[in-house]
Amino acid sequence: MSQSLATVAYLGAAILFILSLGGLSNPETSRRGNLFGIIGMALAVLATVFGPRVSSSGIAWIVIALVIGGGVGLYAAKVVKMTQMPELVALMHSLVGLAACLVGFASYVDTSTPYQGAEKVIHEVEIYIGILIGAVTFSGSLIAFGKLNGKIGGKPLLLPARHWLNLAALLIVVWLGRVFIHADSVGGGMLPLLVMTAIALLFGVHMVMAIGGADMPVVVSMLNSYSGWAAAATGFMLSNDLLIVTGALVGSSGAILSYIMCQAMNRNFISVIAGGFGSGAPAKKSGDAAAAEPQGEAMPITAAETAELLRDAKNVVIVPGYGMAVAQAQHTVNEITRTLRDKGVNVRFAIHPVAGRMPGHMNVLLAEAKVPYDIVMEMDEINEDFPDTDVAMVIGANDIVNPAAQDDPASPIAGMPVLEVWKARHSIVMKRSMASGYAGVDNPLFYKDNNRMLFGDAKKMLDEVLGALKA
Repeated sequence: MSQSLATVAYLGAAILFILSLGGLSNPETSRRGNLFGIIGMALAVLATVFGPRVSSSGIAWIVIALVIGGGVGLYAAKVVKMTQMPELVALMHSLVGLAACLVGFASYVDTSTPYQGAEKVIHEVEIYIGILIGAVTFSGSLIAFGKLNGKIGGKPLLLPARHWLNLAALLIVVWLGRVFIHADSVGGGMLPLLVMTAIALLFGVHMVMAIGGADMPVVVSMLNSYSGWAAAATGFMLSNDLLIVTGALVGSSGAILSYIMCQAMNRNFISVIAGGFGSGAPAKKSGDAAAAEPQGEAMPITAAETAELLRDAKNVVIVPGYGMAVAQAQHTVNEITRTLRDKGVNVRFAIHPVAGRMPGHMNVLLAEAKVPYDIVMEMDEINEDFPDTDVAMVIGANDIVNPAAQDDPASPIAGMPVLEVWKARHSIVMKRSMASGYAGVDNPLFYKDNNRMLFGDAKKMLDEVLGALKA
């Protein structure tokens, strides 16, 4: 394939990637967006493999790598459950960061293309920044993977003087960059490059360990952005225009998504990086503060009573949360939805932007269960409808339905936009216990007169509710 033809193929792939992002912006067009992305990636791979920069002797190695990577991908697609998608996404981000690091080191030791003068400085800056971003992405994504699958606790690790540690690491990285660029040989520049990589790996670990569980959706989108910039840096190292464009698309869209997620949580992006939100159980209060604690008793409800309320309702809003994902109850929820709709009940879903463990987590689960797209509503679309709702059913969610966000200025989640389920005629919260959510604050919703608590495993309780509805 000539260079001109490869360039045209890259341009076509870039256009398909842009169309893919546009399609993924809406659930109804997401399948088409995925298809555009698949075609674009296939076109990009073929143009690279058969392009002028790959020798015939190297094609065999590339094919072997493609077979191995494709096999791993197919295996993951078969065995990974939809509830495990957040940690899988984090793991994929780590691989992008690792690839950026490996390409950076390979580009540095490669002497087949000698660089001189300003061109040499620019190339080494590309290598240094690419490895820096890649290392942070790699280690940070691995920690996010551990937090998302439960191997690492959601409570943030806040080291003493952590901000000063981060500042010191940044200054050392800048100084090492100067030493690296002024090195006379590959051997002389390798030591500062390796030390910088170690610092970047430690920074990635420290950064994500300091972030509480309640901010994990923002972390996932932030790491998505980092992986994009790592890919763009790799493109600069390899002089590959498509990698630069694709990386910039992913990096910028991930950054925008992180900003949107922070807005949804009333959080400053810098405060997310600084960590601390979702730090476990709230501290005990005394005096006047204790008087402000929710007073009253949480009233339990049975599955049969829940079914009766749902059967008699005209308007029902279901609020899914991470508890639904853990219990893998989305299919039962869809069965309940179909049963109620067959009885003439208007059923809709209310999705909070940070419900679950990654952006769009609940949408993905509901789509898997074949819940109709047109009844899945975003928070801004449905919040004003709760006063006209007969039953609001919360499945495994906590902080996103906490009225303290509006009523208690001293609350850690004060100002965070929430779903106003307490304004419905009846609200039912499904939880295993009265434990607080990731933000570590009590939820006054549990004690309101119009609220009932349906305790137990979400899947088991919903099966009982479904059985009662069909009886």
